[in-house]
Amino acid sequence: MTSTTPTETGMSALDRKAFQADIEGKHTDLFILRNALGMEVAVTNYGCALISIMVPDKHGKYANVVMSHDSIEGTIHSPEPFLSTTIGRYGNRIAGGKFTLFGEEYCLTINNGLNSLHGGPTGFHARVWDAEQIDEQTIIFKYHSDDGEEGFPGNLDIEMCYHLADDSNSLEIEYKAVTNKPTIVNLTNHGFFNLAGIANPTPTILNNVVTINADYYIPIDAVSIPTGEVLKVEGTPMDFRTPHTVGERIDADFEQLKNGSGYDHCYVLNKTEAGALSLAAICTEPVSGRSMEVYTTEGGVQLYTGNWLSGFSGTHGATFPARSAICFEAQCFPDTPNKAHFPSAVLMPDDEYRQKTIYKFGVIE
Repeated sequence: MTSTTPTETGMSALDRKAFQADIEGKHTDLFILRNALGMEVAVTNYGCALISIMVPDKHGKYANVVMSHDSIEGTIHSPEPFLSTTIGRYGNRIAGGKFTLFGEEYCLTINNGLNSLHGGPTGFHARVWDAEQIDEQTIIFKYHSDDGEEGFPGNLDIEMCYHLADDSNSLEIEYKAVTNKPTIVNLTNHGFFNLAGIANPTPTILNNVVTINADYYIPIDAVSIPTGEVLKVEGTPMDFRTPHTVGERIDADFEQLKNGSGYDHCYVLNKTEAGALSLAAICTEPVSGRSMEVYTTEGGVQLYTGNWLSGFSGTHGATFPARSAICFEAQCFPDTPNKAHFPSAVLMPDDEYRQKTIYKFGVIE
């Protein structure tokens, strides 16, 4: 395995010019965030993609722990279009690409079999956002989504902030959105993480030890649409209430794991209060000692184990084989508009969508 990121200085060694382009009248660029502890995060305003997250291992050695490309062309034409981007207007799947809101049916762009996935092929991951870097630790992105974009109703104005904390190596993501007519909103970050550090080839995440604060999960059918049930994790390979390695049960003879070709399921987070910021998951990589804690105000988190990664090349020659990434996508439940008993994802004109998710990196001995 060949390291593909500098590990001596903690710098991502990216070429800013490779991210500068004019796309449909908007300019793309690369932005670098740093905190007092030495953490460095590089992002672009194309899809608000995370290009690098440089954090130390237990020996103080820095590496990039998020999958990406090292140019705007690579980002736009990635074989994995959602690679470490911001997802919207609706993260995850909507069955048949259709839903009814206040008696009116809306038809979305189909991009995943017969279903709509992650807002469609030109969702928020494929848009150039307006960007303003406030200081070395903070950047604000804004995007206006027109009424009818990818079939979704209502104009939607989104403001999203990436901020690095100074007292910990934490990437804090805050979302706000308002609309002029009833619509559905489910924003998330689709970071593809590998705590060992991306490399050629990037190692699998099967040795990652995962804990998820959830007693229930959302089962899916053969095309990854929720069945409508909410089932207990107890007694199944879906149970991460106590720490388990990903690889321990991922190939178990269990229908849900077969349906997802591994883990690709939304977990119903245990909450003492709806909308409270609380711990959703913990992931550790035993060789490097790196850890990641996920906190969110959302009611669900999608665990995805990179089952469909194909081995394509990314930043600095890194390659991304199947199951070499782990994702924790904080979100509403999938297909919520078609499941009346799921918590609503409807946003009304008099309300404001708000969400906060934190990815906190550390080390274990």
